[in-house]
Amino acid sequence: MTQFESRRPEIEAAGAQLAFIAAEKRDGMWKPGRFLAKHPIASVFLLDEDRAVTKAYGLHHALGKDAINIAHPATLVISRDNDRGGVVRYIYRGDNQLDRAPLDEVLRALKESNN
Repeated sequence: MTQFESRRPEIEAAGAQLAFIAAEKRDGMWKPGRFLAKHPIASVFLLDEDRAVTKAYGLHHALGKDAINIAHPATLVISRDNDRGGVVRYIYRGDNQLDRAPLDEVLRALKESNN
């Protein structure tokens, strides 16, 4: 989250908006509601409390050595499409909870999706 927030002006200049989604309940193990109250961010932050979005994108991580009923870390670039609402132009699904998308790769995909 921090790596993207720090480059938010560049992302917005490319015509994009950041949105973070966590597959967790507001008062779940990591207490995202409390965390965001103490550490506000400028971007949209959504909670996928029933894991519906996480499952729909194939990102649900039911059980692993570093995960139980959460999402694989993932980054998606979704472009607007007036006919269908949005088209996934890029997806990075982390193999473990520390595996994140390379930011420069995401920015490249973002710029390509706007061309």
